[in-house]
Amino acid sequence: MTLLDLGRIGLFCTSLGPDDAPALLLAHGWGGDGREWSPHAEALADRFRVLVPDLRGHGRSAVPDEGNTPAEMAEDLAALLDSLGVGPVVAVGHSMGVQVVNLLAVRHPEAVRSVVALDPAHGADEAEVARIPARLAAYREHGARAAASFVAGAFSAQAPPGLRTAHLRTVLGTPDHVIAQAYAGMYTDPGAVGARPASEAFLLRRTQPALTVWTSAEAAEWERGTLRVPGSRVEHWPCTGHYLHEERPDRTTRLIRDWAAGETPGETPG
Repeated sequence: MTLLDLGRIGLFCTSLGPDDAPALLLAHGWGGDGREWSPHAEALADRFRVLVPDLRGHGRSAVPDEGNTPAEMAEDLAALLDSLGVGPVVAVGHSMGVQVVNLLAVRHPEAVRSVVALDPAHGADEAEVARIPARLAAYREHGARAAASFVAGAFSAQAPPGLRTAHLRTVLGTPDHVIAQAYAGMYTDPGAVGARPASEAFLLRRTQPALTVWTSAEAAEWERGTLRVPGSRVEHWPCTGHYLHEERPDRTTRLIRDWAAGETPGETPG
């Protein structure tokens, strides 16, 4: 599977595993692409059908002049699942990809069985919100070059060699207007859900159980206070960078496999 014409957008998507197996949807984050899920997808394909799209404006998917936002990306994924006749899925997202799969779950509840949210791009506290206007201005002026500064600092000392460089190459290859539009879509556009008050209201609308993993203890504690759906839980992984799924691929794969299989053990020690 390569580039699919969904009518509204052309999306590059790969599918691994049996067509009739339970489906997983893996959504990457801001300035990334589906390649970051490669080890997880291969490992999970023995038991699941694993769909790995490049979100609009990213990777090998089409790059519209406008509308490169999480809200539109969620609608793209709804069209993708409908086109493939797949669902409901366990929707897994990282960072901005969490916003995308949460929007998919809220707007198209029939398409999503549950959510796995890895270091989400929601719940920005007051200090973070205060930095957003200057960051957005930098992204609008400098695009991917400004985004690369964030990416460079997003890894722990335990990150595998080459991971930082791989992500810098990917984000620098993302069109400048996509970087700015996606960031605004996360935090400042009307209806954006990235700031904490908006996140709290939005998460109450998600009816599916969710497993959320944070690298911030404070954010994990905050999100525990938003849980309303039975079976949901929050974990905290300390000493891990923002790209936790790639810094700890085996642990992440086990987490997704167990969750998707309906096994919900207690919180994993850090």
